[in-house]
Amino acid sequence: MAQNRSPMETSPSRFRLVILGSAAGGGFPQWNCRCAVCSLAWADDPRVRRRTQASIAVSANGRDWALVNCAPEILSQLQATPALHPREGLRHSPLAAVLLTNADIDHVAGLLSLREAQPFTLTATPAVHGVLGASSAFDVLAPEMVQRRPVELGSSFDLVEGVRATIFPVPGKIALYLEAREQAEKGVLTTDMEGEQTIGVELTAGGRRVLYIPGCAAMTVSLRERLEGADAVLFDGTLWRDDEMIRAGVGTKTGARMGHMSMSGERGSIEALRNVKVGRKIYVHINNTNPVLIDGSEERITANKAGWEIAQDGMEIAL
Repeated sequence: MAQNRSPMETSPSRFRLVILGSAAGGGFPQWNCRCAVCSLAWADDPRVRRRTQASIAVSANGRDWALVNCAPEILSQLQATPALHPREGLRHSPLAAVLLTNADIDHVAGLLSLREAQPFTLTATPAVHGVLGASSAFDVLAPEMVQRRPVELGSSFDLVEGVRATIFPVPGKIALYLEAREQAEKGVLTTDMEGEQTIGVELTAGGRRVLYIPGCAAMTVSLRERLEGADAVLFDGTLWRDDEMIRAGVGTKTGARMGHMSMSGERGSIEALRNVKVGRKIYVHINNTNPVLIDGSEERITANKAGWEIAQDGMEIAL
């Protein structure tokens, strides 16, 4: 697999996906962290690679592209991906659409950088659109340029020319900055509810099927059945173990409290998807504390032996 970004439009039209960012919120290394894994990155240890926050770009014709999530580093991600560079006239972008899987800061903050009078369609569930609409900061996306399209759970729609998207709920929770309000209103915080606040995306083009699920709190029967037979699954790889951040001394929350399955363990995603037939299994949204980020680590070897790849920024998938 090619690891360097290259102009993908030079190859014949096919279903293409670029992993623009592969890290969880905060990126890797996290700006204020010196955990064991981040310390390697700060020391430029060759066993680790720096990563930006998670998002992908997809296209079926190499000309029209859509993002799934829009990370704070979107400008550097676009600059590092030749297929997404402007190519015509004085103002142009191949970016035609953005689809959001939730309202997390690491998935929506990049929208504020796409404000230079460039038309595109912004698609999300009504709940996520409600969150964006409640913040005047996102008014910089002028309505005459950016069409805000609400889509209901279970619906299928054309995301960009040649690419069909279907959205579905996965267990998860609301964005961190909304937790206090939910607890005040409901008296409880649910971390594995299924609804509009956290979705997965099924992308199809040219008879191929890819699923992108950067956040998932638990594996359900319906989700496992949906993944069966996919050409590729890009799945939540936030933590290796549930108490990882506590053990690392950099946090007080478990993965379950944050709304993320762990990779390892009886309830982890490796075990949950062990017998699911999928062309490629790729972990995305990987937290800075996760030892799978280290080439040659015991955890990386275990994940690879179980059939999982560890995403890197710039990784390209062509089907």
